[in-house]
Amino acid sequence: MITVMMIFLIKAFMYLIINDPMKIICTIGLFAILGLTCVRAQDSTNMVRIEDDEFWYGFAVNEGEKMPFPEGYNADLNGNIYGNQASPLLLSSKGRYIWSEDPFAFKIENGQIILSNNLSAIKTGKSGASLREAYTFVSGHFFPTEGKNPDISLFTSPQYNTWIELIYDQNQEDILQYAHDIIKNGFPPGVLMIDDNWAPYYGRFEFRKDRFPNAKAMVEELHELGFKVMLWISPFIRPDSEEGRFLMKNKWVVMDNGGNKDLKWGNSVKPAIVEWWNGFSMVMDFTNPDASDWFHQQLEAMVKEYGIDGFKFDAGDSQYYAGNAVTYKKVNPNEHTRLWGEFGLKYPLNEYRAMWKMGGAPLVERLRDKLHTWDDLGKLIPHITTAGLLGYPFTCPDMIGGGSFESFIDTNSNKLSQDLIVRSAQCHALMPMMQFSVAPWRVLDDKHLEAVKKAVKIREAFVPEILRLVRNSAKTGEPIVTNMEFRFPNQGFSHCKDQFMLGENTLVAPIITGSNTRTVYLPKGKWVDYKGKKRKGGRKYEYTAEIDEIIWFKKNMESK
Repeated sequence: MITVMMIFLIKAFMYLIINDPMKIICTIGLFAILGLTCVRAQDSTNMVRIEDDEFWYGFAVNEGEKMPFPEGYNADLNGNIYGNQASPLLLSSKGRYIWSEDPFAFKIENGQIILSNNLSAIKTGKSGASLREAYTFVSGHFFPTEGKNPDISLFTSPQYNTWIELIYDQNQEDILQYAHDIIKNGFPPGVLMIDDNWAPYYGRFEFRKDRFPNAKAMVEELHELGFKVMLWISPFIRPDSEEGRFLMKNKWVVMDNGGNKDLKWGNSVKPAIVEWWNGFSMVMDFTNPDASDWFHQQLEAMVKEYGIDGFKFDAGDSQYYAGNAVTYKKVNPNEHTRLWGEFGLKYPLNEYRAMWKMGGAPLVERLRDKLHTWDDLGKLIPHITTAGLLGYPFTCPDMIGGGSFESFIDTNSNKLSQDLIVRSAQCHALMPMMQFSVAPWRVLDDKHLEAVKKAVKIREAFVPEILRLVRNSAKTGEPIVTNMEFRFPNQGFSHCKDQFMLGENTLVAPIITGSNTRTVYLPKGKWVDYKGKKRKGGRKYEYTAEIDEIIWFKKNMESK
């Protein structure tokens, strides 16, 4: 299809032929630029042919271990963010990209990417010849950075979440005990997150008196100990409550169309009741500015009354806005997830799990809960590097040892692996953030506890570098951690999922299996390992790491 720009340049070309033939060479140069422009961004057909040795990534963070996408793979983002962060973007190792402003589906079949179910135009293009060049182009054009980073305290020290230790029994006494035990056992204070079930019910924004006799004093004590305090919240509202009746009356929750797809919001009368992991609730409608303002007022009251520093924004998955939902503004289910994320920009101290198309924003994105298994530990690297490719650099790799509380109830059972907890902590240590939940001193013997504390110490040495990368990412949009193909194209790293780059100069190859031995593949160049030994790149090396060792390498800058 001939674009307006093409027509303009054709006319210019004809003019120069007639009036100034000597300038034809310049015009030919303009046509070359036009060719690049047309390749860079055009409305696509429904098919993109995969080139030889070309590999594709992106779409959904929770599918990261399946990347690059193999023959036969298929996915659909319509009303589905795969339980984590997602974005309507595919990137290739040869500099190509596929982008849309709305969800779409694709499948890989017979060496082609077949596109379908798109709600708006799909753009395809090419910028350079590598994964990094494709990312740099799309991030700058489709989700440019806002120039800000989340609260810096999320990166400077470990985070601590009360979920595993207390589950639904969140209470003042045990939270304070947990905080004191953190310090008593030699861990530094950081951000402390009070998890679910601190309120009387969903939609009531105050601490329940039976478990928190003096919540304000609790927060003050946590501050004195050196912690910042975050509070778990969700967009769910209990229907049979004072707040629920108020919100229903104003229609500030998602409404139900009763099966009538043509029903207008103004004619709706019943709230939608959605099922989520804790039962059945109404859900806030953030397409309505008045609803958003009310919710903001509730959080501000928590800040003012108790001294809360920030919030963990859970849920918000697009699936809760599908079905018979009717809202103040008609948007697709994924857009509701994005609006939940946009709301959180009011608070620099934030955390999200579910997200849609908020690349470039100063939001903390946590990986989906991982099981306490070696298989799930192995997903941390491909998942967190996929997050970076989708524009989410400020990432937290779930909770150390996994967010599955069942494995930590009976510490004498064979479900618990002390080695796995240590290796998980080591993997976290050189990622943008590390978050504890299970208390290491409760489930580990002295040897393994000291190994975890050593991982925290190793991280402390890297904090200045991590902070530099955080600020650089806020400025440029560059991911903080990346897969190997991103930094070292065409060196055989397209399928590498067990090592990653922290910035441009630090290669991390943690132990993520039950074995203490692993193979490390170094890119071309000169490297120095964590023990100070020089290594020549472009080769594979066998490393054995003791339980308290993290395998990492620095580029030998003297070789430049």
